[in-house]
Amino acid sequence: MANIKSAEKRNRQNVERHARNHARTSRIRTFLRKVEEALTGGDKKIAAEALRVAQPEIQRGVTKGVLRKKTASRKISRLAARVKALA
Repeated sequence: MANIKSAEKRNRQNVERHARNHARTSRIRTFLRKVEEALTGGDKKIAAEALRVAQPEIQRGVTKGVLRKKTASRKISRLAARVKALA
């Protein structure tokens, strides 16, 4: 346990940041899961809509520092290709 005031504050900030980032990551995973479920369902219209909703959420993860830029872009690209291939 920290004894210095600034270290105690830093611990509090870390706990809050961890909770926020965890919630954001979980939210992104939920959106990705919805796209995956739509893809396995086989309905292109539902899958395209799920991807359209998930895309900004993934990009927001990049701006908030939860995901790396290329990781997000790769995920979106692969999902888009799978939705497009669904015919």
